[in-house]
Amino acid sequence: MKHPRGFPATMALILPLALVAVFALTSAGGSGPIKIGFFAPESGFAAADGQSAYDSAKLAVDDINKAGGIDGRQVQLVNYDDASDAKQAVSIATRLVTQDKVDAVVSGSYSDQTLAAAPIFERARVPMLAAYAVNPGIPATGKYIFQQDFNGIVEGKAAAVALVKNLGATKIAIVAIKNDFGSSLVQGFTAEAQRLGATVVATDYNQFGEKDFTPILMRDQAKGANGFFMAQYYSEGQQFLNNWNTLGFDMPMVGTEGIDSTTQFFQPVGSQANGLVFTTPFDRDSSQKVVVDYIKGFTAAYGFPPDMVGATTYDSFLVLKHAMAKGLSPERIREGIAGIRNFVGVTGTIIRYNGKGEVVKAVELQIVKDGLPHHYGTVDDPAVITP
Repeated sequence: MKHPRGFPATMALILPLALVAVFALTSAGGSGPIKIGFFAPESGFAAADGQSAYDSAKLAVDDINKAGGIDGRQVQLVNYDDASDAKQAVSIATRLVTQDKVDAVVSGSYSDQTLAAAPIFERARVPMLAAYAVNPGIPATGKYIFQQDFNGIVEGKAAAVALVKNLGATKIAIVAIKNDFGSSLVQGFTAEAQRLGATVVATDYNQFGEKDFTPILMRDQAKGANGFFMAQYYSEGQQFLNNWNTLGFDMPMVGTEGIDSTTQFFQPVGSQANGLVFTTPFDRDSSQKVVVDYIKGFTAAYGFPPDMVGATTYDSFLVLKHAMAKGLSPERIREGIAGIRNFVGVTGTIIRYNGKGEVVKAVELQIVKDGLPHHYGTVDDPAVITP
């Protein structure tokens, strides 16, 4: 017996059931892997940070998959090297959206590259988390863009609290890298230091690759500085510290997460950095299980302990896992991130994301002892840590 349209009678029953099954799979977002895009500077001047971020991205995906994936589905990492090039980041973002068709993205890159790529993800309604890029303009791109690390203004304010309130500096010299990272840190630091009653006697900027900070240090000392805020990356931070020690300076100094690199700062500098306090999202001395497990897993996988770049990247994937458990449509993922409250990650407790997509969480203060970073304090005043 045949169906009036030419199909056997059994097919008339099978086809509707098959269509129902296909619809069910489509409604659930499919049965294949969940694709998370990722880009970082794995080559070029920032390759150390890019490698740290990529290593943690791989570890996060591996850990998520070993634990059963997300809603029973495995996670696939779709990775590209942006070589610290904003134009390349734009090309990568376009490819992730149009060819790879990823469900979400984690940027493991600096602010310039992340800021350039963000509008592409926003237009495509692909949720993106910036792992450690601090430019406030990134989450301002739109409602699908979030910042996992506190922005530069918040971190600068926390550094001022450390230098003025904790270490007692009253006349401060600022020496910062000349880019959006340095500028936002200086903006936050200056405002908070002045609010706390300190005087900023000098603000100097330097380019990448600065070879001698001696003239700046001597000039600022002559201006009466009794404390320094050093907003540098690891290479410039090493040079700054070398010149500082050569001059025999003995006064409070606070750095930032820009120097928070295991292989590029703490290992080569060692005990020369003893006493240095710096702002970071990563408390290596935390007893939280998620932190202990991350440090143990990263060290076992790569042979050295992680840094803040890796930690914020790992956290970004944990946040996506949490958000995706509520649904895999762009809107559900966005709602899942925006709705987070008191989420414990490897970079502390995410209190929430504000209406702009900026994270609200305490700023960790670490101090170098015997060449290694350890917990020094926490800045958790809502007036300071809320963007």
